Amino acid sequence: MFNLKSFEVWFVTGSQHLYGEETLRQVDEHSQIIADALNNSSAIPVKIVFKPVVKTPDEIWSVCKAANNTPNCVGVITWMHTFSPAKMWIRGLNALQLPILHLHTQFNRNIPFDTIDMDFMNLNQSAHGDREFGHIMTKMRLNRKVVVGHWQDTEVHDKINAWARVAVGRYQMQHLKVVRFGDNMRQVAVTDGDKVSAEMKFGFSVNTHAVGDLVQVINQITDAEIERLIQEYEDTYALMPSLLKNGERRSSLVEAARIEAGLKAFLTDGGYGAYTNTFEDLHGMRQLPGIGSQRMMAAGYGYGGEGDWKTSAMVHVMKLMASGMKGGNTFMEDYTYHFDPENAMVLGSHMLEICPSIATGTVNCEVHPLGIGGKEDPVRLVFNAASGPALNVSLVDLGNRFRLIVNEVEAVEVTESFPKLPTARALWKPQPDMKVGLEAWILAGGAHHTVYSQNLTVEYLENLAEMLDIELVVIDKATTIRGLKNELKINEVFYK
Repeated sequence: MFNLKSFEVWFVTGSQHLYGEETLRQVDEHSQIIADALNNSSAIPVKIVFKPVVKTPDEIWSVCKAANNTPNCVGVITWMHTFSPAKMWIRGLNALQLPILHLHTQFNRNIPFDTIDMDFMNLNQSAHGDREFGHIMTKMRLNRKVVVGHWQDTEVHDKINAWARVAVGRYQMQHLKVVRFGDNMRQVAVTDGDKVSAEMKFGFSVNTHAVGDLVQVINQITDAEIERLIQEYEDTYALMPSLLKNGERRSSLVEAARIEAGLKAFLTDGGYGAYTNTFEDLHGMRQLPGIGSQRMMAAGYGYGGEGDWKTSAMVHVMKLMASGMKGGNTFMEDYTYHFDPENAMVLGSHMLEICPSIATGTVNCEVHPLGIGGKEDPVRLVFNAASGPALNVSLVDLGNRFRLIVNEVEAVEVTESFPKLPTARALWKPQPDMKVGLEAWILAGGAHHTVYSQNLTVEYLENLAEMLDIELVVIDKATTIRGLKNELKINEVFYK
């Protein structure tokens, strides 16, 4: 879906001229070894690029400016092998516009008790060199990720992986174009928001095209393109009999394929990575995109229903962050509740647009009435979501700031057949429990639309919030309503 190795993270080591050329030669050599090891780690998906050791304010400023100006450089890993006086870093850190991961490590894992001498001590000063560096970033109020441990440890690689994937997501967010086909669903609050403030904060642009512009592209799709897509449907999904060749509803599948091909062409030609539409604005379209939107998400595009451009952008960014990981990310909606005291849970679904990347078992291709929108019956993919830990993520506009809300959930196996509900279906239990999880979500102002993720953890979203410098509210096993209310009050003061 995405090639994360096309993105770079620079490995920059700090020292100074105090120690002499031999020590600096060893610092450079050790730094190269660490950078190469991280670059070759199967756990780290981006390219780690070694940079020569920096020893002066000018060298630091130059490497920071060069990182800013290098296409596809998404962040910088810093490490102080020796003591690097932190005043040297002020100008460079002020100039740096990329996320920083401060790796608090040292070249040797263990102390060589029998041979350690002052030469070794002069060379291996990370224990206090990194503290000097950490102090200046705290004094400068700089958000950064701090990872502690030996550079060969699996846990260290895993944390760098989580940070690097998010750095790629942030980079992509700054270059993302979201297209809205028509406007938001009328009278709805949470799907709307300040698109100018969003572009100022996140970098992604949100602009509108009339549905007629999309229809014009859809109407230009050739029969050959339609046949190719239909063959792909037949090879990939279990089609209901009426959609098979010579079936009575085959024309619905042909139109669905035409719409998908038109969507793909419009998004590709316009350089868009995400889009929205709404059933209230389908002028010129015969059916609401169902399978088309589902498959566009499966291909990596962001989608948000009813004009929800914030969720659309987040779907795309989170798919990029999770590229290559087991499981999926999708547009989702809390649809209805199961308030059984012994087995309370949420049914997550939507009338059409859930990404099949979260599916388990057979994915069916079906056509049914929608009962909304006033158009022909749309084709959609019908399936059940896999069980296991997951997240619901919502980005909301509070007027004076954006808030990122994350709820840990536990998806359960779907054992019911849902014979009269031809949609994608997920069942989950919110953390810490049904009542507290739902109350906390409502108090935090979470949307009814979310990004549902099977593979990202809270750490990824925490990294993203810090990189973007936005508010983060996490609802997990430790959440209490009293504690959450106090957190929201404190946040209101902090972000006022």
